[in-house]
Amino acid sequence: MIASAAQSRFSEIRAKVEAGQRLDLDDGLALYDPSIPLQEVGDLANAVRERLHGNVAYYNINTHLNPTNVCIYRCRFCAFRSDLRSPKGYTMSDEQVVARGQEAFDNGCTEMHIVGGLHHKMPYEWYRGILETLHSNFPTIHLKAWTPVEVGWFEFLTKKPVRDILDDLRDAGLGSLPGGGAEIFHSEVRDQICEHKADAHKWFEVHRSAHELGIRSNCTMLYGHLEEAYHRIDHLLRLRELQDQTGGFQTFIPLAFHPDNTELNNLKKPSALADLRNLAVARLMLDNIPHIKAYWIMLGIETAQIALHYGADDIDGTVRHELIYHDAGATTPEMLSVDRIRQLIAETGRTPVERDTLYRHIHRDPADFRNWQIGEPVAS
Repeated sequence: MIASAAQSRFSEIRAKVEAGQRLDLDDGLALYDPSIPLQEVGDLANAVRERLHGNVAYYNINTHLNPTNVCIYRCRFCAFRSDLRSPKGYTMSDEQVVARGQEAFDNGCTEMHIVGGLHHKMPYEWYRGILETLHSNFPTIHLKAWTPVEVGWFEFLTKKPVRDILDDLRDAGLGSLPGGGAEIFHSEVRDQICEHKADAHKWFEVHRSAHELGIRSNCTMLYGHLEEAYHRIDHLLRLRELQDQTGGFQTFIPLAFHPDNTELNNLKKPSALADLRNLAVARLMLDNIPHIKAYWIMLGIETAQIALHYGADDIDGTVRHELIYHDAGATTPEMLSVDRIRQLIAETGRTPVERDTLYRHIHRDPADFRNWQIGEPVAS
C-alpha cells in the first residue's frame, strides 16, 4: 500500500492524466519518489501507451554504421572513442561503407543508423560523402545520421550555418536525425560528463532547424550516472517545450548508462526497476511525443519486453553492428533476427508491427524478404 500522503499525491497525478491534463515539474518529481510504487506508475503509463497505440508494438529492420571511433572529445561516459594513434582506433574506407550498405540491403534493412567520432583529420566532405555514397547505391534505405554533436562539428569545419549544413546533408541523402548527444541538458551535470562537447543550446538549435526544414528526429536522455531526478525532469520538460513549438520529434529513447571502460566505471549501471520507472515517467511527461522506445541493446531483452507494459510502444530493431554500448559493457546480443524480435514482442501479449524510420507500416513479399513496400502511416 502507498503511504497516505504519497497516495493522495499520486491520485492527483492520475486524475490529471486521465483528464488529459499536462503534468508539471512537481508531478514529475513525485513520480520519481520511491514511496510511490513502480507498479502504480507503470500501470498509469501503460494506460497512456494503450490509449495512443492500442496493443501494437513496433520494430524495424535496421543496421548501425559507426564510420570512425577517432574523436577529439573525451566524454567521461564514453567507452567508444579512441585516439588517432591508438590500436583501438579505426576509420572505415569507402569500400567498407559500401559493403555495410550492401549487407544492409541484402538483409532487408529499411534504415541505417549512422553516428561516430569527430575525426579531426577528416574533412566535412568525408562525412557528407558517406551519405551520398550510401544513398546513390541503396536509395531505398533511410539514412538516419549525425547527431547535433556532429552537426556542430560540421559547423566548425565549414563555417556555415546549421541550417545550410542540414540542407546540404539532406541533398546528399539524409533522411532524419538520431537523438544522440542529448545526454543530460542541465549544465550542473553536463559540465561534469562532457564539458567540451556541444552544449544543450546547440543540441536544440540543430533539432529546431531540422524540424523547420521538415526533417524529423528522435530525442534521448542518458540516465543513471551523476544526475538526479530534478535533472531528468528538467530534461524532459525542455524536450516537451520544443515539441510544442515544432512537432518534429518522433520518438523518445531513454538510454541507460553503462559504466564499463569509461571514466565513470566506479558507478553501477541502473537497475531494471530504474529503467522501467524512467520509461514510465517519460511516457507520462512527454504527452506530445508519439513514441517511447525500449532500446533492447541497453536495457536487456527481458527488461525491454516488460517495458512494453510500462509505457514503451517500440522495441527498436534488429540492430546489426552496434558498437557504442557494447564497448561500454552491454552484454546483449549484437543483433536479433526478425523472427526472434517478433517472438519477443508476441511473448508480451503485444502485436508486432514492422515500421520504417518515419513510422509507416512495412509490408513484405513473403516470397522475397528484400521486396517490401511502405504502407499507411502509423496513427498517433
